[in-house]
Amino acid sequence: MSNIVVVTFYKFFDFTDCRERRVPIQTVCDENGIKGTILLATEGINSTIAGTREGIDTVLHYLREDPRLADLTWKESYHDEIPFYRMKVKVKREIVSLGMPEVNPNKKKVGTYVPPQEWNTVISDPEVLVIDTRNSFEYQVGTFQRAVNPHTKSFREFPTYVQQELDPQKYKKVAMFCTGGIRCEKATAYMLENGFEQVYHLQGGILQYLADVPEEESLWQGECFVFDERVSVDHHLKKGVYELCYGCHHPLTPADRQSPHYEEGVCCPYCHDTLSEDKKARARERQKQIRLAKERGETHIGRRFEPSK
Repeated sequence: MSNIVVVTFYKFFDFTDCRERRVPIQTVCDENGIKGTILLATEGINSTIAGTREGIDTVLHYLREDPRLADLTWKESYHDEIPFYRMKVKVKREIVSLGMPEVNPNKKKVGTYVPPQEWNTVISDPEVLVIDTRNSFEYQVGTFQRAVNPHTKSFREFPTYVQQELDPQKYKKVAMFCTGGIRCEKATAYMLENGFEQVYHLQGGILQYLADVPEEESLWQGECFVFDERVSVDHHLKKGVYELCYGCHHPLTPADRQSPHYEEGVCCPYCHDTLSEDKKARARERQKQIRLAKERGETHIGRRFEPSK
């Protein structure tokens, strides 16, 4: 088994002292060699972090000493190396950005949680509209059978999609999912507030489903995009086949990387014709510095991910 533990978690709760907690949490993570991002807001906490088993356990124990986080749950996967370069604890307006802080699951009713073991039954019901609340590029990497792609570039666009495309009188049952559960939890609160009556969401998100449901019984198709340097994970939560284009941040298949328009760290078939020559030149210089750092046995600080899930 790989010796690096990657942990994702979130919880909505009244976190009015989140600013005061930022530095102590950052310190504990730094002291234990943890890398990744923890987002704090008055509505709760959202995180993806990675480190050794001992380091992760220490940080989780520290967080759960706060009575408000005593019941914190998380999802684990494993990797050969830490898929982050830095540790950041940041205070935000929202722990997942819908652009509507008033849609707070702490204060609003949320949809019905569906355990992974029951999810197949729900989404196989022809009367249920299944919505992937993630972004289009995530949908293209993998999704559930029958899932609708809202064609959003960010979660902030989701309310517009609902207002323009969904009629609560037409769609009586709606089931939603996302990577770790946080986006669809907030989305269910929004939809219930806007007249939808029966709204379900996958408890623990895609990652929990992949962990709990045997592959031979799975209705998941493809891989799952993750917000760290692994880019995607397969049904066994191992690093998948996708890599990231650093020119446009689009996930790339092995076939995409065979294109004559692909240049590692510079551009890909999706952005080759749209990037300026100046930006390509700067990217080539960056790739040169990465190569030189690798030859020296050093780590070059690359693109960082923030959790969304």
